[in-house]
Amino acid sequence: MAPAAALADGPRECWPDMQLSRRASTPTLWDCGPMAVTKQRPRPRKRPGTGTGTGTGTHCAPLNLAQALPPPISPAYTHNVPRLRLPVEPGLIECRQSGKSVFLRSIDDPAVSKQYTQHTTQTTVARFSPSGFYVASGDVSGMVRVWDCAGEGATKGEYPIIAGRINDLAWDGDSQRIIAVGDGKERFGHCITADSGNSVGEISGHSSQINCVSIRQQRPLRAATGSDDTSLVFYHGAPFKFNTSLRGQHNRFVFGTAFSPDGSLFASVGADKRIWLYDGKTGEAKGQIGEGVHTGSIFALSWSKDSNKFVTASADQTVRIWDPEAGKAIQTWRMGEEGVVSVPDQQVGVVWPTGRSDGLIVSVDLDGNLNYLVDGNPKPTRVIRGHQKNITSAAIAGSTFATGSYEGRVLAWDMTTGLADKVEGAAHSSYVAGIASPDSSSATELHSVGWDDTLRSISVPDKIFTGEAHDLKFQPKGVAATSSTVLVPSSDAIALYSKGTQVGSLAVKYTPTSIAAHGSTVAVGGDDKLVHIYTLSGTELRDTETVLRRATAPISALAFSPSGKKLAVGAGNGKIYAYEAGADWNIITDRWSAHTARITCLAWDESEKYAASGSLDTNVMVWSTDDPGKRIKALNAHKDGVNGVAWEKAAKVVSAGGDASIKVWTVKA
Repeated sequence: MAPAAALADGPRECWPDMQLSRRASTPTLWDCGPMAVTKQRPRPRKRPGTGTGTGTGTHCAPLNLAQALPPPISPAYTHNVPRLRLPVEPGLIECRQSGKSVFLRSIDDPAVSKQYTQHTTQTTVARFSPSGFYVASGDVSGMVRVWDCAGEGATKGEYPIIAGRINDLAWDGDSQRIIAVGDGKERFGHCITADSGNSVGEISGHSSQINCVSIRQQRPLRAATGSDDTSLVFYHGAPFKFNTSLRGQHNRFVFGTAFSPDGSLFASVGADKRIWLYDGKTGEAKGQIGEGVHTGSIFALSWSKDSNKFVTASADQTVRIWDPEAGKAIQTWRMGEEGVVSVPDQQVGVVWPTGRSDGLIVSVDLDGNLNYLVDGNPKPTRVIRGHQKNITSAAIAGSTFATGSYEGRVLAWDMTTGLADKVEGAAHSSYVAGIASPDSSSATELHSVGWDDTLRSISVPDKIFTGEAHDLKFQPKGVAATSSTVLVPSSDAIALYSKGTQVGSLAVKYTPTSIAAHGSTVAVGGDDKLVHIYTLSGTELRDTETVLRRATAPISALAFSPSGKKLAVGAGNGKIYAYEAGADWNIITDRWSAHTARITCLAWDESEKYAASGSLDTNVMVWSTDDPGKRIKALNAHKDGVNGVAWEKAAKVVSAGGDASIKVWTVKA
């Protein structure tokens, strides 16, 4: 449905939240396959200045989520490493944690995804129950949450386990019990029932934090944990209790342990590069295999569904398949260039999905990329990329949506496939402060600035940084571009660049906070709550001495419409103004005021009747110039705030945020 119909005919009630649910329809590219948006009212959470009812004097409709492109796993930069999780359906869905969210994502169609956002601190681990109906996830505060992954994502229980980070957790074969372990103060783990959180055992025997846990899926129940104290502990259950301590096999941190699906064996791996096998019922050590094969710490392992093989992931940049009977590796993949040591290519997690028949293995590297590996193929058949840190800026050029993040990474997303490519070349080394697209609809070049104090250009078709990085010698406050000139504001001036060379500069008496340009017109927002209008003449920026009506807070975002005839102005208190660009700069409306925090980004659609906005209040909204009192909104669109919006098509809004994800919204009732 077109935006006009959505605004004119949409429902008059403001839903407090939107969640994903499962349905049985045939997957389509923009329909999120078996998951679609439904309007729900689960425990609405009020925010200051916003209600959960119809509001006063305004009408609003929900903004429907068409596609969510989640980030990859975010490796923790300690010796505690991330792990890929087992599938909930027959090899279709994987589970991973990133920031304060947990994402479910289709292995076959990565654009099909679902996000769980109820954790209040950084998530560290998530695992599906064997039944496939629930996920248990843990975070750095020691909280474990059990939630419905087959329905609407409702939280079934939240249980404080330890006073510290949860490193790993495991379900029993009945989907009734959970063991969670980590770095606690009084204890390093606990065993609970999934439905009530009642204690069903004690995790003891370690003198340092526990890094991994696995539960035998058959009866009699058994469990094993591995720790920084270099030992494993074997438990009998249920209730689970200490049986024996396994010492001497490892002499450094134990990072991974896993029972085979048939319960006959379990294996352990660690920082000492060793692989040990044990009897799954008695815990007796059977022997070490593959000594000296891995040349770096082994971070994770996963068994094949027939229990005849298992796979390991290592810091030596390799993923290896092992035959436990023969005691040797039968397949090896090495990531990165041959003979070149590459820290980002270290393999820190791996899973062998049990419900598939194609032998697919998925590994994750330190850079967060997901590598699809197939037995017999020497190279990854597919690599899924994404951001690990907060997305801080974004811009669109044609069907390419470029995003920059806190750690300096820039990705180019193909909106037709939902997949990202890393922009190659000399990248930013820190926070990407802005990405700008020239005011031409056929732009093939983007420009980015970062807190490494550089200006860089990006070739959109080639997805590569071009030319030399220009040293700004100041921290940029943003970036704007016309077809021939790039403008970068500092704390007291606006610098002009053309073809990577500075061609001019204009000193200002205020501190610029945002900038936008179209043709020969340049708008600069300042901390003085004013928008200053300039004219660009060749390589010279001239002050027209025109300022727009003083806002009620410092200016935080600006955006010209595609023709340059309209200007949207966002302020630090969440208020938005729309102006007609021209000699008089008449105000169109000052009634766009539903946001409750700083406006971070604005974008106009091609018709110039609708503008999309993003804010630190986590919401995305679409506004109408024809009826300023109406709005379409998506509450809690991005946890930790929205930092980029763009129109991909007439009825498609793309957003990016602090949760490191990209989302595509259908503007309809």
